[in-house]
Amino acid sequence: MEQLWLAVSMGAAGYALGSVPFGIVVCKWLGTVDPRTAGSRNIGFTNVLRVAGKKAGLLTLAGDLGKGWLVGWIAARSVEPEAVALAVALCPVVGHTFSAFLGFRGGKGVATALGAVIGSAPVVGLAAMAIWLLTVAVWKYSSVGALVAFGLLPVLGVVFERSWGFVGFSLILCGLIWLKHRDNLIRLWNGTEPKIGQRLTGMS
Repeated sequence: MEQLWLAVSMGAAGYALGSVPFGIVVCKWLGTVDPRTAGSRNIGFTNVLRVAGKKAGLLTLAGDLGKGWLVGWIAARSVEPEAVALAVALCPVVGHTFSAFLGFRGGKGVATALGAVIGSAPVVGLAAMAIWLLTVAVWKYSSVGALVAFGLLPVLGVVFERSWGFVGFSLILCGLIWLKHRDNLIRLWNGTEPKIGQRLTGMS
């Protein structure tokens, strides 16, 4: 029972932390444009980088990645069994994508999900991040990097001999990330997806 209450408490705290929109907080702190009003109107790293510059983008990336990592890392060391710890690690990702501070809307969850995986299974998470970075470096599309990295995440779980519970966790993250990128998939198909760092005007 004690473990159950610990998991519930950590899950609630993880969701609350995940709900903090670092992209908006950083842009307000730096006195730049609200990312919800410019570019793709997304609060994540890519759009903040595009509309507010490198400093704001990197700080947003650190905040979003860090909140996922913190919850995943603590849960992996405090909660048993593993499946419950992974459920807790999922909470900041849900918070980021369905933020209580933004009317249950939010970002696409890529950085927060990567952080949660790194906190829960560092080798798998770092491998997924390496795939994301390599894909972005080659094709210059942040969305393609996210789709490839999370599409391969369950495979990485098997390759690194993680539990089937972790593979299930990976499948949930993969499904969520792909769902949140449905508009990007349409733009990629139509050839209208912007490359990383490309400035936009009037994009919805």
